[in-house]
Amino acid sequence: MKKIVPVLFAVLILVLTSCKQGEEKLTPELAKQITEEAYIYAFPMLDHYKMMFALAIYPESGAYEAPFNVLKNSSDLKGPEHTVIVRPNNDTFYSIVWLSLTGEPMVLTVPAITDNRYYSFQIIDKYTYNIDYVGTRATGFDAGAYLFAGPDWEGEIPGGIDKVIRAEGNYLAALGRTQVRGPKDVENAKAVMDAYQVQSLSEFLGNESTVEAIPPAIPPYKSALASGPGFITYLNAIMADGSIHESEKALFERFAKIGIEPGKAFDTTSLDSTIVKAMNEGIASAMLKIEEEGNNLGQRENGWQMTFGAFGTREVMQGKYLTRAGAAFFGLWGNTLEEAYYPETNFDENGEVLDGSQHNYVLHFDSDEIPPVKAFWSLSMYKLPEQLFIENEIDRYIISSATEGLKYNEDGSLDVYIQKEIPGAEKKSNWLPAHDGPFSLQARLYWPDPNALDPLYVMPAVIISN
Repeated sequence: MKKIVPVLFAVLILVLTSCKQGEEKLTPELAKQITEEAYIYAFPMLDHYKMMFALAIYPESGAYEAPFNVLKNSSDLKGPEHTVIVRPNNDTFYSIVWLSLTGEPMVLTVPAITDNRYYSFQIIDKYTYNIDYVGTRATGFDAGAYLFAGPDWEGEIPGGIDKVIRAEGNYLAALGRTQVRGPKDVENAKAVMDAYQVQSLSEFLGNESTVEAIPPAIPPYKSALASGPGFITYLNAIMADGSIHESEKALFERFAKIGIEPGKAFDTTSLDSTIVKAMNEGIASAMLKIEEEGNNLGQRENGWQMTFGAFGTREVMQGKYLTRAGAAFFGLWGNTLEEAYYPETNFDENGEVLDGSQHNYVLHFDSDEIPPVKAFWSLSMYKLPEQLFIENEIDRYIISSATEGLKYNEDGSLDVYIQKEIPGAEKKSNWLPAHDGPFSLQARLYWPDPNALDPLYVMPAVIISN
């Protein structure tokens, strides 16, 4: 027995020594590499929280909409006077509700759609995954009630609920879009929006709810903190809600080397200055990659940039962290391709920049080239570099399949006239007034025909007509 003890002790020392030797020391080079990876992972989540903080947490933000679990509808048609948001939308009204599921599930109730109007609620989680949809494409035109539950809810599903949407965490954004067919249709669209309702499960069942909507325990958003090593403060707080996905546990074991751990406090003052310097270099390198990815999503054909594969569910986007970050940089909360498709162009048939001060243009669709949609399509005009609508004599900022009086040719083809001056009385119905200078065209195809997604539908080139 006396001989066995020293042997066991020696073996134990050997094992511990081997483990210690196997641990990867945090060098500046390794810190830079891991920080770059982690920042790319975190970037869309930081942007998502920034919007949550501004829209639902901080009333003095200047962009505040409503507190958690309160639905806010916006029923104004955007025009040239709207300069806060670039590339505004003139064909749908917006709704938004930030859901807090910490106390109990929430229920979204929608009305029956009787006029073939398109609407959708895009459900977005903290990762910026589009985890599900409620709307004409996803759930149909009938009235319905949809229950949103957090990861820990284990209650029974009551009668009257059409679908349960489960989330990995307790906070979701539900972004609604309701079609408006021009100024004469505003009241009809508003009536549909007024029928949307968000309630707690208790209220849905006719009981009083005693549960408060609790915001996430995340520090106030500060750009300077989020753009440096302090981003870990936010990531750790964001990840404290819910649990790490099984597929990402190894990733977070690697991230832990620089202090990333759900719920853990983070303080850069505890780190060596060379490590902090390396982390800042990693963030700078990450941003270069994110910007490059954001500017090169999809492919360009006929002058149109076609973005695809940039937004979707976890299953679709799993592991595509740079794509996810680039998509957030390009435009946060983009729709899944099956829901909406957004080609855009700044170029004519010759690859020259579109410029209303130099040319008149025509966008010609053969009868078999009309944008293939089950809902509707639109084409928006934005002046550059502002990316805003322009004032014009007929107050038209988009032309769409719902434009009153739109004329098709006898063979079923369609011509859209894009120029700064009216093309003549007989063509006025198909006129999209152009900026007297460089401009960009944004197409929006809502509920694209599934057959047009593989291969992906390509818009025709913009043709010079003068």
